Amino acid sequence: MTLGCRLNMAESERIGAMLTASASPTVVVNSCAVTQEAVRQTRRAIRRLRRRHPDARLLVTGCAADIEGERLSAMPEVDGLVPNAAKLEPAAWLSGRSLPAAEDAPAPRVRTRAFVPVQNGCDHSCTFCVIPQGRGASRSLAVDEVVRIIADHLEQGAPEIVLTGVDVTSWGHDLPGSPALGVLVRAILDACPSLERLRLSSIDGAEIDPLIEDMAGSESRFMPHLHLSLQSGDDMILKRMKRRHSRADAINLVERLKARRPEIAVGADLIAGFPTETEDMHANNLSIVSACDIVHGHVFPFSPRPGTPAARMPQVDPVLVKARAAELREAVARQRSRWLDGLIGSTQTVLAERDGTGHAANFAPVRLPEGMKQGETRRLRIAARDEGLLVGEAA
Repeated sequence: MTLGCRLNMAESERIGAMLTASASPTVVVNSCAVTQEAVRQTRRAIRRLRRRHPDARLLVTGCAADIEGERLSAMPEVDGLVPNAAKLEPAAWLSGRSLPAAEDAPAPRVRTRAFVPVQNGCDHSCTFCVIPQGRGASRSLAVDEVVRIIADHLEQGAPEIVLTGVDVTSWGHDLPGSPALGVLVRAILDACPSLERLRLSSIDGAEIDPLIEDMAGSESRFMPHLHLSLQSGDDMILKRMKRRHSRADAINLVERLKARRPEIAVGADLIAGFPTETEDMHANNLSIVSACDIVHGHVFPFSPRPGTPAARMPQVDPVLVKARAAELREAVARQRSRWLDGLIGSTQTVLAERDGTGHAANFAPVRLPEGMKQGETRRLRIAARDEGLLVGEAA
């Protein structure tokens, strides 16, 4: 079971592939610790999976295994922990066996969208974030290795690749010459002409380099969908978070991108009720949703994480935090609703996934017409909207 980020999803695919060599039934919880709620979900998942699989080995990895290791290892349901640093090493899962190196492990099962980790760890020190404690310093995968992995996925038929990491836009800082992420993306597109669709997972707008910005605005295989790690729309809160951008920086970035490519859809992470947040600061957070046209929103109610500076700041009443998170979600839902309605009558290139649905290039969810097969890409006319789904028909 995977909780948390897309990097965890990608790593779970590798873990699952390695466990095909296991002689005994094994349950793995790939955990998250970004919020206290994520840790609670991890503990609930462990208990539920133990009830379902009473005779299996139950192992826990992921950020909670590192950050909350003492608490998790004390749970009677848990047979062992695998540190994040070792989670992609076969020996960590299959002790005592003669095993191939991680790079030679069986390839993960390919879905329509393949997640490729190109970076891990983080060198920044946002005051609310505990993830560097679980992931360590930033490390980048070399260009040729990334291209090799993507080529393997393409051979298995994956039409879309998503580059993931803890801090994807810091890719390359630790490599010779300190190349920017745009260098990697350009190399992928040049080396893999059969790649139809390339996306980035959550990115830091403060680190978007000119080449990335240029490709986002002009390269047809670079999907018109960027998810920004904004966190807040208020300048004082951004300073207290130790973020490296201002409200104006975020708005200017979106305006530049949309001027080049108006169909770009913007997603964002936003935290509600950060310590010291006043009503005016919350109002700025709400207004950034329309200012940046955020149509894919991930809203997190603030929860203090042990050992972080934000945990020592004056806290907002938890009831108020919950209410502000609900307001933020409502603001995103209204913006998203207007966006989806605006797509009716347009023609979108849609990738068929499972359960009769797929996603357009801008990541709008689409109900497919009869006859589309999983992995097929087709241009569809958007005829209507049914709740949160657009309805596609043959163009």
